Amino acid sequence: MKKTDICIIENSTIVLNNEIIFESPVENFSDFAKEAYKILELNYPKFHKMDSLSKLAFLASEIILKNEDHSRTALVFSNRSSSLDTDFKYQESINSEDNYFPSPAVFVYTLPNICVGEISIRHKMQTENAFFVFDEFDEEFLNDYAQQLIQSGKADKVLCGWAELYQESYKAFVYLLTNERNNLTI
Repeated sequence: MKKTDICIIENSTIVLNNEIIFESPVENFSDFAKEAYKILELNYPKFHKMDSLSKLAFLASEIILKNEDHSRTALVFSNRSSSLDTDFKYQESINSEDNYFPSPAVFVYTLPNICVGEISIRHKMQTENAFFVFDEFDEEFLNDYAQQLIQSGKADKVLCGWAELYQESYKAFVYLLTNERNNLTI
């Protein structure tokens, strides 16, 4: 297995393969994500409807995947807090006596695997995807899972990552794995 690209997003900075490609003085994630979307010239209007966790995973993935064919690329992601950030927002909409209106648009994001679904839709991926919840990033587990997907022929490449977001604390660490023997690189 070979890592071909690594993207890290944290502290209002995006790093690709150890090179800063975007940095912002904005501290809150929502404003940072909007700025990054504009600067990176992404053209995917559905981005603006996503929850914050999906935006984080989407941004990191877009930087690696670009506009190439990834129909045979699988996704294996993880984090610590699942979709808790969105879960709380949804629960607040239920608890409000004055403004009771549980939004279906928010409800759909109360599962963490929705973020990998958004990436799959964007890139027309027709392979496996999985989202695991761990106490901490477990690269060995993700790599082993990815290796099984490639060896079984279910995927040619696997985008692995950690996309953790809760309130204003966030970090994405996303990387693409390929089968070195088949020289599968992007």
